[in-house]
Amino acid sequence: MNYYICSEIYDEIELEGTKSPLFLYKKMNKEIIKSLVNEAIEENSSLFLIDLIFSTENSIKVVVDGNKGVPLSECIRISRHVEHNLDREEEDFALEVTTPTVTDPLVDFRQYNKNIDRTLKVRTESDKFEGKLIEVSDKNITLQWKAREPKPIGKGKVNVVKEKTIPLNEIKQAKVKIIF
Repeated sequence: MNYYICSEIYDEIELEGTKSPLFLYKKMNKEIIKSLVNEAIEENSSLFLIDLIFSTENSIKVVVDGNKGVPLSECIRISRHVEHNLDREEEDFALEVTTPTVTDPLVDFRQYNKNIDRTLKVRTESDKFEGKLIEVSDKNITLQWKAREPKPIGKGKVNVVKEKTIPLNEIKQAKVKIIF
């Protein structure tokens, strides 16, 4: 068993001539947990891992998404798979399996595919765009929106449809715009 001191500055207690840190915690084996999460996700090919977060309090947060969303039963199945394959005597942990919230940015390519026909707010290094996601390829996304521009001849404005193809590697952040 590997034990680690919780912080570099700690109080010491003296017991029968030996000094010991006041607070110790057992380091969780993250590779085993990653493997168990991946095993559970592989059982359903429409699911994919968005994030796996380990906190200092041995708390594990698994964020999973799916091509057509993630039912609660799948979150429960993933949670049980991880919990049943770890020994609570060896690993003391808290586990949360969840899906991305509506305010979370898109981080995986598959999330763009599931959001076709939705309005996205996309930020690149130099620009910001807001439009309907109409196409996704291996390297780009295409947004479409309507804009009012001056008429080419005469006074007034006219509605025009604009499109912008944005390379995926240039996207700094993309979020689905929630429309009520």
